[in-house]
Amino acid sequence: MDRIDCIVVGAGVVGLAIARKLAQAGREVIVLESAEDIGTGTSSRNSEVIHAGIYYAAGSLMARMCVDGKKALYDYCADHGVPHKRCGKLIVATTEAESEKLASIKVRAAANGVFDLQPLSGAEACALEPALNCVGALLSPSTGIIDSHAYMLALRGDAESAGAALAFHAPLLRATVTADGIVAEVGGEAPMTMACGLLVNAAGLYAPALARAIDGMPADRIPANYLAKGNYFSCSARAPFSHLIYPVPEPGGLGVHLTLDMAGQARFGPDVEWIEAIDYAVDPSRAERFYPAIRRYWPTLPDNALLPSYSGIRPKIVPPAVAVQDFMIQGPQDHGVTGLINLFGIESPGLTSSLAIADYVGEFAA
Repeated sequence: MDRIDCIVVGAGVVGLAIARKLAQAGREVIVLESAEDIGTGTSSRNSEVIHAGIYYAAGSLMARMCVDGKKALYDYCADHGVPHKRCGKLIVATTEAESEKLASIKVRAAANGVFDLQPLSGAEACALEPALNCVGALLSPSTGIIDSHAYMLALRGDAESAGAALAFHAPLLRATVTADGIVAEVGGEAPMTMACGLLVNAAGLYAPALARAIDGMPADRIPANYLAKGNYFSCSARAPFSHLIYPVPEPGGLGVHLTLDMAGQARFGPDVEWIEAIDYAVDPSRAERFYPAIRRYWPTLPDNALLPSYSGIRPKIVPPAVAVQDFMIQGPQDHGVTGLINLFGIESPGLTSSLAIADYVGEFAA
C-alpha cells in the first residue's frame, strides 16, 4: 500500500490554497478531486467578490478569515498577475428608515477590523453613481472583484511548483483511522488505497458526507448539511455603475445586490431557495421578484432586461430558521482523530478568506 504525507480532498479554491500552503512548507501533498478539473463546484459558482468583512459576527472565524484573507488576496493578485479590481461597494439606503441603519453597519464593520467605511449623503452617493437612487450610503473602498478561475490556476501552479500532485476523477470513497494513520480508498478509473499522516477534508458541499465516510470520525461531531441555492440574473442592458451596489441588509440576507464581473457586466442576486438535492438550473420566472427590488436603487432598469445567469449552492450547516452560521474548521483537538482536519460550512466569504483559511489549517497541521 502506498503512503503519502498529506491528502487534501477537494480542488476548489480552499483546497488548492491549503495544498499550496502545505507543499510550500515542505509537505508531500496529493489533492484528490472527484471532478475533471479544478474549481468545478462552489468555487466556480460565486459572485467573485473580494469581501471587506463587514457583516459577520465579531470574533467569528468568518470575520477574522475574511479581513485577513482580503489583504492577503489583494497582495497575492498583485504579485501573481491575477486579474482583479478594487472597485469599491456602496451600501445604499433608499428610505430614511434604512438610512438609520447605516451607522450600526459601520460600527459592526469596525468591530471586525474594517475601518475604511465612509458615510455618504444621498447626493454624494449619486455624484459617484448618477443612475443611483438613494438617501444615504456607506462606501466600502476595500471591496473588489476577482477573476476566480485565474486565481485558482495561480494557486494550482504554486502548489505543483512546490511538489504537490493533483488527481482528477479520483473520489475518496471511504477512509479508516488506524494506529499508523488514515487509510484512504480512492475510486475512479484507477482505484487505489493509500495511507496518509494528514487528511484534509475540503470537499465543500460534500464535506459532511465525506466525514461520515471516515471510519473512526465521531458521528456527533459532524454537522448536518443544508443546501441554500442562490439564483443570479444578468442584464441585457448595460448597467451604468462602476461600484458594486448592495441594499441595506434585510432579515435573512443581504437583499438583491448588483455585482460586476471583470468585463463590467452586471449580475443581480441572490434569490435564495433551500433545496434538497443539488440542482443548478435557474428558473426564468424568478426574475419577476428581482425587478421591484432592483428598481429601489436603479429606477431605470428596463423592462424584460433580466436574463437567467447562473446559480450557486452554499454549503450550509445550519437550517433555514437559523440566520447566521460560521466556518467550522475542526482539528484533532475538536474530534479526537489524529491527522484529520475537517472544513465544514465554508460558504461566502470562502473565496476572499481562502489564503487565511490555508494559514489556519497550516497551523493545525504543523
